[in-house]
Amino acid sequence: MRHFRYAVGLRLPVENHGWVRHDLTDAGWRGRMMARHLTLMVPLCVLLGLLPAEWGIRVAVGALALLSSTFVVAIHSSEIRRARLRQHGLPMPDEPQQGHPPY
Repeated sequence: MRHFRYAVGLRLPVENHGWVRHDLTDAGWRGRMMARHLTLMVPLCVLLGLLPAEWGIRVAVGALALLSSTFVVAIHSSEIRRARLRQHGLPMPDEPQQGHPPY
């Protein structure tokens, strides 16, 4: 249940902060974020495909929703990560390759 709560953006209890820290700071955090997003969006896009319309329109609406939302999450993944860390009261990790050079 905690995975679903976390995937939809809810705050987890303090005892899960270690898991949240691992999810947002260890290697592969972008891939996990995209997988979580797709896990939520694919069923929604399937539901959009069930709306009454011609099959081409239904496929186009579902594909547009999936592609556009995935693009937005990919572009703003660092901001989403920062907001989730702040939401759980966790510090942002030091990443010299992000932002300005140290000189």
